[in-house]
Amino acid sequence: MTMLRFSLLLAAMAVAVPARAGAPRFETPAPIAFMQDLSSGAVLFARDADRRIPPASMAKMMTVYVAFEMVARGELKLTDSFTVRPETWAKWHGPAAGSTMFLSANEKVSVANLLYGIITLSGNDACVVLAEGISGTEAAFVDRMNDAGRRIGLANSHFGTSNGWPDGGITYVTARDLGHLATATIENFPRFYKQFYSRPDFTWGKTLGGQAIRQDNRDPLLGRVAGADGLKTGHTDEAGFGFTGSAEQKGRRLVMVLAGLSSFNQRIAESVRFMEWGFGAWQSRMLVAKGRKVETAQVQLGTANHVGLVAPRDLSVSLPAGRIPALQAKVVYDGPVKAPIAAGQHIADLVVSAPGMPSQSLPLVADKAVPRAGFFGSVWAGLLGLFGM
Repeated sequence: MTMLRFSLLLAAMAVAVPARAGAPRFETPAPIAFMQDLSSGAVLFARDADRRIPPASMAKMMTVYVAFEMVARGELKLTDSFTVRPETWAKWHGPAAGSTMFLSANEKVSVANLLYGIITLSGNDACVVLAEGISGTEAAFVDRMNDAGRRIGLANSHFGTSNGWPDGGITYVTARDLGHLATATIENFPRFYKQFYSRPDFTWGKTLGGQAIRQDNRDPLLGRVAGADGLKTGHTDEAGFGFTGSAEQKGRRLVMVLAGLSSFNQRIAESVRFMEWGFGAWQSRMLVAKGRKVETAQVQLGTANHVGLVAPRDLSVSLPAGRIPALQAKVVYDGPVKAPIAAGQHIADLVVSAPGMPSQSLPLVADKAVPRAGFFGSVWAGLLGLFGM
C-alpha cells in the first residue's frame, strides 16, 4: 500500500512580534560551524555543516562511543586492562606522534584510564592501545567505529583510524555528524559522559626525572562557560583548530561544533563566544507537557482504528530571546500507521514553524499499544477501509 504523508494543522500561536522577526544573527571567522539545542532539537546555526572535513582528534569521540557502548552491553569492563605493545609504543611516542598519554612499553592500563587518556589528554597512543586491546588490530576496531556510526545515523562520515591521525582523506566527517555523535554520546550514555568528559586534568606517566606528568583538558569551555562538560578538541595542519562542545544551563543543553580555525587562542575565544550566543540569543519555550495528547493517528490492520499521539517528554521550541514570533504547528506522520504499535513508539512528529526560522520537529509517541488484528479483524478492517467507514 502506498504510504501517504498526512498533515493536520493545529493552531497558530499568539503573535507577540512582527512576523518578519527571524533568527538571531551570529558572525564568526570559523568557516564551518554548527549548533543544536537538544531541548528542542532545533538547529540554531549552521555554516557549511555538511562539508566533508578531516576531524583530527575529534574522531576520538567515536572511539570513545564504541567503548562506552561495549561497557554498557557488558562486552567490556572499565576495570579490564590492556598491555601496551612495544610496537605501538614505538610508533606513538615522541614529538612526531602528536598528543600522548605518555604510556610505556609493556605497561598494563585499565580501560577507564585509557578513556581518561583519550578524552582528557587526547592521547593518540591511548586510542591505539584501546583499539588493539578490544579488537586485536586498529583496523578491526575501525570497522566497529564505522558500524557504530552507521547505526547512530552519521550520514556523511567515515573513519580510517582510531585517533584521527591524517590518513590521506580516508577519515572524514561533517560538523552536523560531529554534533550528532556528541548528542548520541550524551543521551545514550549519560553516566559515562558525566564520569569521563568533564575532568579538568589527568596525571599519567613520568618524566625522565621521575616526576608525574599532569596534563590539562584542552576543552576551551571548561571553567569559562557555566555548565560546560565536554567534549573534544582537534588540531592538525590540514584540519586547523576545531572543537565539538556541549554545555547545559537551567535544563537546556546545547551542542556546538567549530572547525577550520587558525589558532589555539582563536578556538578558545570563538568557542566561548559561540556557546554564550547560543544561551543568550535564544530561549527555550515549553509547547506541550509530557503525556499530553496532541492528536490521533489512523491505524491499519490493528485492533483499534486510531491511536493517541502524546508527548514523550516536555516538548519545547527554541525562540529568539525576548521575542515570541507567530508559530504554527502541524502533526506529520506516514499513515495509516500499520499495527502492531507499541506503547511509547515514535510514530509522528509535531512540526513547528515560524517566519524567518527553520522548522523544528518534535517527537510524538503512541499513547497505548495496538496489537495487530487477527484474520477476521483484518478482513473487517479491510471492508471498512473499502467502503470508507
